[in-house]
Amino acid sequence: MEPLANQIRPISLDGYVGQTHLVGPDKPLRLAIEQGHVFSFVLWGTPGTGKTTLARIYANAINAEFYELSAVSAGKEDIRQIVKTRSIDGRPRVLFLDEIHRFNKAQQDFLLPFVENGELVLIGATTENPSFEVIPALLSRLRVFVLNEFTDDDMAAIIGRTGFELETEAKQWLIEMANGDARQAITMIENTSKLYPEITLETLKETLQSKFLRYDKKGEEHYNVISAFIKSMRASRPNAAMYYLARMLESGEDPKFIARRMVIFASEDIGLAQPTALVVANAVFQAVTTIGMPECIHNLAHGVAYLANAAKDRSATNAIGEAMEDAKKHGNLPVPMKIRNAPTKLMKDIGYGKDEGNDPEGDLMPAKLRGRKYLK
Repeated sequence: MEPLANQIRPISLDGYVGQTHLVGPDKPLRLAIEQGHVFSFVLWGTPGTGKTTLARIYANAINAEFYELSAVSAGKEDIRQIVKTRSIDGRPRVLFLDEIHRFNKAQQDFLLPFVENGELVLIGATTENPSFEVIPALLSRLRVFVLNEFTDDDMAAIIGRTGFELETEAKQWLIEMANGDARQAITMIENTSKLYPEITLETLKETLQSKFLRYDKKGEEHYNVISAFIKSMRASRPNAAMYYLARMLESGEDPKFIARRMVIFASEDIGLAQPTALVVANAVFQAVTTIGMPECIHNLAHGVAYLANAAKDRSATNAIGEAMEDAKKHGNLPVPMKIRNAPTKLMKDIGYGKDEGNDPEGDLMPAKLRGRKYLK
């Protein structure tokens, strides 16, 4: 049976909820859809924010042949087969590539010429920053649209379209649990309806605890496990960190997602205590990107063992946090004259580059912050 999320998916903007910054009156995607503009783009947003729905609405609006692939399982041959397919009456061919960040550089290079010459109109969907995940040559040919998490009102409207009546308390709990992910909310309703004769707050909670929904890598458990993984490394508990790494890998988590968090952790939590941690974490990320699954499991395990056992020092993280607060609080404070660039005679004449003797401590800070210490 077709999933409920697909059954209630709108086919035009008339039924679409949310993302008014993109599809509201006179907004870019609405104009493109209404006027039939043909171009390639990327939809960047968290899970369940309507990326697939928008792609289908757009393809329908330009009367395109619609092909849908997941970068998790698709490869060059899948793209080649689509390109070989004869277009019907010259209609544009839209390739919706879900999780485009899972395509490696070679796969994206292969896709590039078909987008460049217009054989394919590409719509990529990603939960990751396309600046890091899409090669520059391909990204330069795509517009990037950022989708926001659905608001509580958006979620309430979407839940109302499922056809199931929920009491206020149950609906509010579901909205909070889904955290802006419409697909998560719809799936919860669908699975609860299969398990219980009535959807109530209690039956929703029971469904969440059941194996039916126990691990959704795009849902709540995803965030619970990555949090446990980071906290285990932070507490220098390598065995726990290794277990949570295994949990994520077994669930099909993107290894680059894990490696990226390790790079952040190396600077944020280890920092100056063991500067080589950043080198190791970056090497792990590069290995994961180059080698891929399943062999990169060994690189990840190596990196986790190293980072979890490393000494920890958050002084650099705390320092930039305090400095950012001062930058926000005080705005554009004047830079001391002696460290200002003086490329012209006029700038030299008015004091740029001169030591006026008003910085006795020589800390080079703006006068208002003189003596301020970020790194203790």
